[in-house]
Amino acid sequence: CPNPRKSGATRLLWSLFGACLVAAVIGYKPVVIVHGLFDSSGAFVELLRFINQSHPGTNVSVFDLFDRSSSLQPLWKQVEGFKAAIYPIMQNAANGVHFICYSQGGLICRGILSTLPDHNVHSFISLSSPQAGQYGDTNYLKYLFPQFMKFNLFHFCYTSVGQRISICNFWKDPHHMDMYMNSSDYLALLNSERTNPNSTVWKKNFLRIKKLVLIGGPDDGVITPWQSSQFGFYDDNETVVEIKDQDLYLRDVFGLKTLNARGDLFLCSMAGVEHINWHSNYTVFNTCIEKWLV
Repeated sequence: CPNPRKSGATRLLWSLFGACLVAAVIGYKPVVIVHGLFDSSGAFVELLRFINQSHPGTNVSVFDLFDRSSSLQPLWKQVEGFKAAIYPIMQNAANGVHFICYSQGGLICRGILSTLPDHNVHSFISLSSPQAGQYGDTNYLKYLFPQFMKFNLFHFCYTSVGQRISICNFWKDPHHMDMYMNSSDYLALLNSERTNPNSTVWKKNFLRIKKLVLIGGPDDGVITPWQSSQFGFYDDNETVVEIKDQDLYLRDVFGLKTLNARGDLFLCSMAGVEHINWHSNYTVFNTCIEKWLV
């Protein structure tokens, strides 16, 4: 009679061998994770575990760059720093890489994708990132600018001094759009809301991505409005205008409409997730992220 213990061990060995063989054959693309405001690599332990469980053997990189208070440095400076760290990974990945970019990191990744003409990013996964801007009285705002509220922060952010602080690079006051367009030297340029001589080239670069995944939800509590994580934003009455009714989509200024026409634009909304929990929530990973990491 066969030894049941031996048979069980044999099946386990074959299962492990099969998993390793699948990983080797599929050759999962490297994953690059870019953190958000006041974060560091240590915040992404759970996300790394999720990726390694679902896609064993994946090379995942999280950089300790612009950590914690250094994340307040100007976004263009951060773009150049992350770009220098990430580019060698791209060069060594013949089949491309995936980006998972959280919160402020999502805007940094857009800067990289717009200005790097030979990037090979396959899936750009924007995880609760204020892609259309930020306008809200949050705990972050009270901590950084205790003397200001959302209605008067424009007095500081839309100055040359204010633009040296990352959050002001994407602060978008719907009641002072002229000042925003004239002063914002990051988001307004990425969105071609102010004159940008590089807009055509940046659009071409950005459209090198194969998939754009925009993740957010109504209980985020930080990204304001939460629909900014999916390119929705306030009009001057603070009514949210969804992505497909936004001027930047309708005019296809940097490629959102093109991506949608290609079938490569995906929105994933999930209730019940607070901002700090997006990258450690398994349901979010399983529903909104996992399938794009192949």
